[in-house]
Amino acid sequence: MTQDWRHGGFGLYLHWPFCAAKCPYCDFNSHVSAKIDQSRWNRAYLAEIDRYAAETKGRVLKSVFFGGGTPSLMEPELVQAILDRIRDRWTLANDVEITLEANPTSIESGRFRAYSESGVNRISMGMQALNDDDLRKLGRMHTAAEGRAAFDIARKHFDRVSFDLIYARQDQSLDAWKAELREALEMAVDHFSLYQLTIEDGTAFGARLAAGKLRGLPDDDLASDMYVITQEICDSYGLPAYEISNHARAGAESRHNLVYWRYGDYVGIGPGAHGRLSLGSARYATDTPKSPEAWLQQVETAGSGELDRDALPQHEQAIELLLFGLRLREGLDTDRFTRLSGAPLDPSKIEMLQEFGMITLKQGLISATQNGRAVLNAVIRELMP
Repeated sequence: MTQDWRHGGFGLYLHWPFCAAKCPYCDFNSHVSAKIDQSRWNRAYLAEIDRYAAETKGRVLKSVFFGGGTPSLMEPELVQAILDRIRDRWTLANDVEITLEANPTSIESGRFRAYSESGVNRISMGMQALNDDDLRKLGRMHTAAEGRAAFDIARKHFDRVSFDLIYARQDQSLDAWKAELREALEMAVDHFSLYQLTIEDGTAFGARLAAGKLRGLPDDDLASDMYVITQEICDSYGLPAYEISNHARAGAESRHNLVYWRYGDYVGIGPGAHGRLSLGSARYATDTPKSPEAWLQQVETAGSGELDRDALPQHEQAIELLLFGLRLREGLDTDRFTRLSGAPLDPSKIEMLQEFGMITLKQGLISATQNGRAVLNAVIRELMP
């Protein structure tokens, strides 16, 4: 079972935890800091790259993802040093994907040219909305015009540019979302991440909702209608959902995210970063301190930014495979599930979900239908061992 990760390949996630401001809906590990010693971060990142590379000799790296936070706040020299070290320590796939997340407020042409020259070949932009009123409600620091200008700059320097939009926002109508989505699709984009607004505990929006001050959120029926129309419109433009919230033209799928969803191995470096590593006869879940300062100090004093590793029992690996695999349109390999779990999925549950039109089973692959994807959590609960 130690080679199971090869079904998804091998990737590296690097977390940059800093933002210019904290968005009220965000529950990611992001922090606002007036002063950042980027040379200190450079030393820590390079040390962690060296440590993980020593454990994974001979592997081919399919993808590198700079996530955050706002990685476009990183100095280009820092990104260059990290990618130089990665190239020195691992063999890169011929079609390696190197993605950097960016916010429109931190996009300017010279910086992005430098990122491109360092080896970044894909940008993922946090656009979130295409009108100023909703951007303000979401706590974004850019205007819609600035977002479009930033997209044009990114497209100038990178062949592959994705951006995020949030729907089911406050006071958003179905017609307004249709118009906004079509406008976005006209921007020659080849990959979208389209997320329904969810209110998480521990966020500013969560506190406002608890206090009865977050008004205008859509009811469940309207949110469901928005999801359905999103699928229809994206399909008509040739960007079908290859994953529950991600749409792409053929060949433009995020290779890094496919490493996750196909349940490959990935190194997680930086505060709050998680990983999955198959080493020897075990597969490990790795974790790191969320505090930026605590992570830095641990790297500097202990020689490792990791918390304790946990070996994952095979039945837990099978459950993770189920959770990820059913998110993908391509579906879940039932034979692979059986090898990991030691037992097949319940055939009576599969038959029942097929009868209800929630899943299909073809050539050993279980895929959620359009109706099934709309209630995917319920489908997964039924199949869960």
